[in-house]
Amino acid sequence: MSPLLEIDVQLASGGFRLQVAWRTDEPSLGLFGPSGAGKTTLLEILAGTRRGALGVVRVGGRTWLDAAAGVALPPEARGVGYVPQDLLLFPHRDVLGNLQAGSRRAAASARAIDVARVVEVLELGGLERRPVASLSGGERRRVALGRALCSGPELLLLDEPLAGLDAALRDRVAEYLLRVRRAFGLPTLFVSHDVAETRLLSREVAVLSAGRVVRCGPAAEVFLAPDVLPAALHEGFENLLAGTVVALDGGAARVAVEPGVEVVVPAAGLAVGRTVTVGLRAEDLILAVEPPAGLSAQNVVGGVVREVRADGERVLVVVEVGRARAPLAATITAGAQARLGLAAGRPAYLVWKAHACRVWA
Repeated sequence: MSPLLEIDVQLASGGFRLQVAWRTDEPSLGLFGPSGAGKTTLLEILAGTRRGALGVVRVGGRTWLDAAAGVALPPEARGVGYVPQDLLLFPHRDVLGNLQAGSRRAAASARAIDVARVVEVLELGGLERRPVASLSGGERRRVALGRALCSGPELLLLDEPLAGLDAALRDRVAEYLLRVRRAFGLPTLFVSHDVAETRLLSREVAVLSAGRVVRCGPAAEVFLAPDVLPAALHEGFENLLAGTVVALDGGAARVAVEPGVEVVVPAAGLAVGRTVTVGLRAEDLILAVEPPAGLSAQNVVGGVVREVRADGERVLVVVEVGRARAPLAATITAGAQARLGLAAGRPAYLVWKAHACRVWA
């Protein structure tokens, strides 16, 4: 049986060479890597807008590219919904006109998605007759995503959809992307150089460097791998914990994130029973080797050190917490690690303030 996505392509362009092989049945995919790694080039090959690629691309068992057999479907025949970094909205059309431009591509397809449903999921109601030039950055991204959805794609390609947004708007757009995944269940390839966003929006990740895949696997594990960790730390490593809001107390919410582990986060916009993902930057976690007391920080979680890994003066300490032994990573200095005597197998406590958490609902 053919995998959901099969990529085995090569492309030489000037002094740059892209060579990517990836086979997977996971519909929620991420492509991570620094600028110049070849992420956008690979998306353009998949979309059919970059010529000259050799090899094979198959989606859902259907061949989009087989250079040896002379097969290279044009973009409009591939069933791809592509949202590039510059969005490429039609400036002479209003919001509804842009969405309908996508739906016309899907008119003869069984994959067609109702425009009204897209408007509902992306909360575009009331904006239908607005010119796209009058929209905010977040609204424009939702319209571009909506147009891609309305085309009824077999594969959705999102190229840095959160880049250039301020922190609050980036988190809001990320929540829309999570909503789209839940509402439509489309195979999606999300491209980013942000660790937390890639982990949040992807279940399987391929890490690209200088045109080659250096690591591929579950998103929760890939970024702790020795050949990926330095890049992940450079971009800002962030832990993610999924859970459910179990209590509200003033401006704080208590979230059950792992068996035996609850954390306190800001309560803004949350309600009991709401499913959330909590983000914790490794640099915001404080480590202790004795049970701390008398703190203003509301979060203190005990566990056991799984590993200690040095990267120059920076040391990554991975602590397993809860009955599920979920790994949480903290970064400290080499001097702090030596002073605390942290080593694999030692008990340790992680401490952080509620307001250090990012929350996606």
